[in-house]
Amino acid sequence: MTRSCDALHPAAHEGAAPDTPSREAATAALVARIEARCAARGVRMTGQRRVIARLLAEAEDHPDVEQVWRRCAEIDRRISIATVYRTVRLLAEAGVIDRHNFHDGRTRYDMPRERHDHLIDRKTGRVVDFTSEEMERLQAALAKKLGYRLVAYRLELYGEPLSSKSEGRGAETSRPSAPVE
Repeated sequence: MTRSCDALHPAAHEGAAPDTPSREAATAALVARIEARCAARGVRMTGQRRVIARLLAEAEDHPDVEQVWRRCAEIDRRISIATVYRTVRLLAEAGVIDRHNFHDGRTRYDMPRERHDHLIDRKTGRVVDFTSEEMERLQAALAKKLGYRLVAYRLELYGEPLSSKSEGRGAETSRPSAPVE
């Protein structure tokens, strides 16, 4: 599945999804799951951590700490960049969010939602989320052939656009929406 941010409606900040009742309900449910996972791991959820968790739950891109902090500043100017660094590190260590290093010098974060992989545009840094049942079958078959049962994997593909049409879209991508087969 793939979906580019270019297809999204304008929002309050770069990387945000449009606010709709179903989107708000999904975000609220995700934030509730984050809070439950934090509580189960003994992580206390302060008001500032809730703001950060909500922003990560709403993000349609893979923001780095600075991007998260700028978005937080729109909501609560008292949240420092140090608080964001500590919170994302804590949430990642607790397994509440995923940490990615796409070899561009920035650590980016992603909420664990449905299973997906990443294609990173080497020219723009744009990250395309996608799913492929064919790829998952191939990986499981390969693991079995080597005498293993696949329990987890992470796939990151790096590429350059085939045409100039897809160049110059430096924005991050949103969540998967269509299968790639």
